[in-house]
Amino acid sequence: MNPELLRQGSIIRYPYLWRRQSDRGETEGRKDRPVCVLLAVRSQADGMTHLALLALSSQPPRPDQPAIDVPEIERRRAGLDGLRGAWIMLGEYNYDIAERSFYLDVDAEPLGRFSRPFVALVASAFVPFFTDGRNRVDRTD
Repeated sequence: MNPELLRQGSIIRYPYLWRRQSDRGETEGRKDRPVCVLLAVRSQADGMTHLALLALSSQPPRPDQPAIDVPEIERRRAGLDGLRGAWIMLGEYNYDIAERSFYLDVDAEPLGRFSRPFVALVASAFVPFFTDGRNRVDRTD
């Protein structure tokens, strides 16, 4: 497994499944998109790496979608400099386990990586959504 792939703040390609798609019974993400590895925690109990992945979008969020605008310098660091705009969607996340994932290419190179201060900002804004279990889309099935 590429250790850079799962570092906090890494931007990887992943077939993100939106909550609205999951609620309709869909089980597969419609396309690979850039996601931010916000959490990658190795469990003492099972030895597996548990992931919280946040979607990035080039489309501005709807008024009911909590999101953070990604500044240009962070887009460049993340390998997204071709985008005029990018937003990290905070109101939902995909949960996966790296070692068992059907969707994660563990040998891939990350597109880039956000700076530590920007990741800290995203993480603090994400906390209320993380603690609410309704925002988790489980990709381990």
